[in-house]
Amino acid sequence: MAEITVRPMSVDDADRVLAIYQAGLDGGDASFETTAPTWAAFDAARLPQHRFVAVDGHGAVLGWVAVSPTSTRPVYAGVVEHSIYVDPAARGQGVARLLLDTLITSTEAAGIWTIQSGVFGENTASLTLHQRAGFRVIGVRERVGCHHGRWRDVILLERRSRSI
Repeated sequence: MAEITVRPMSVDDADRVLAIYQAGLDGGDASFETTAPTWAAFDAARLPQHRFVAVDGHGAVLGWVAVSPTSTRPVYAGVVEHSIYVDPAARGQGVARLLLDTLITSTEAAGIWTIQSGVFGENTASLTLHQRAGFRVIGVRERVGCHHGRWRDVILLERRSRSI
């Protein structure tokens, strides 16, 4: 296996990022969304300084991580919500952990003190990843939304910076 590295996401990654996003959505346990957004919508909703892709030794994008602000209110400037997606063919290779560790370093350097996320309870791989990276469960939103005809619970996770 070629070495996996992480670099900032660029517009040149758009097609691959959105394809990986769609593959995650197609799996059924990643999000209430069913269709990946356009690049313009993706770009507008995420903070540019905290978007990263994992690439193999040939430069192929294997996964991505990005954050969105949770609120426009100044008091919440240090709180973001993140998304992380890995190509199904690259799962189990440490891609997600590498991306998440990079994101944590990036956000802490920028003064962000909380990263949060909502994860379906069935997505045990994501829950394990997050807990190993220092996230904690802060609650469960029971039957919060209907997805493909079934009411789903969302587990709320957060990671508070130890240095900010």
